[in-house]
Amino acid sequence: MENISEPKVSPNTVILQSEGLLKYILETGVYPREAETLKELRNATAKHPMGFMGAAPDAGQLMAMLLKVSNAKNTIEVGVFTGYSLLLTALTIPDDGKIIAMDRDRKAYEIGLPFIKKAGVEHKIDFIESPALPVLDKLLEDAAKEGSFDFAFIDADKKNYWNYHERLMRLVKIGGIVAYDNALWGGTVALPEKAVSEDKQEWRLLSLAFNQAISKDSRVEIAFVSIGDGIIFCRRIT
Repeated sequence: MENISEPKVSPNTVILQSEGLLKYILETGVYPREAETLKELRNATAKHPMGFMGAAPDAGQLMAMLLKVSNAKNTIEVGVFTGYSLLLTALTIPDDGKIIAMDRDRKAYEIGLPFIKKAGVEHKIDFIESPALPVLDKLLEDAAKEGSFDFAFIDADKKNYWNYHERLMRLVKIGGIVAYDNALWGGTVALPEKAVSEDKQEWRLLSLAFNQAISKDSRVEIAFVSIGDGIIFCRRIT
């Protein structure tokens, strides 16, 4: 009987292996193309004690491209923080586009609000200070909202990622895209549990469970992207 072995995983020379390589990518292809208001907001966010929670600019660059190629106009954002990804989306979608954005923390959002106003895109944003699930459920009470959104970006509490996903599979149209940030949770998803610091263990397990579930979801096509802290892009197909 023929022996069948697991396929060999070859080293990937493209995946970031050093801070120097990330610096090269950012300085060569990301920062020179970054809108001035995004740059200013990124610098302001860096001064926040939790500044590391801001969206990665290289991830934002890819997100902007996807928004454009999908002709996204109506979007959802779950988890705003200071609003880097929110501002990026507002700058990218058409002038009559709309973003429903939700976050418990308006104080962090107000750090980014002056830059949003400076960019002239505040009229595109409906910011709701609230946990996300009640807002999403309220949207679903209106049958006209089902399948009416083109794009969604999720960067919030990992324990509810699947709850968000189930609702977004009704709110986002067939062919629409949903992006889930922090899919790799600092690379801990590939480490044995004993090698992960205690403060990261719970969300590592939540990330592992979500990644496993989304990989089996026949309603979407998926792409794991190893930029920033890892993003899963899902295209709804049914």
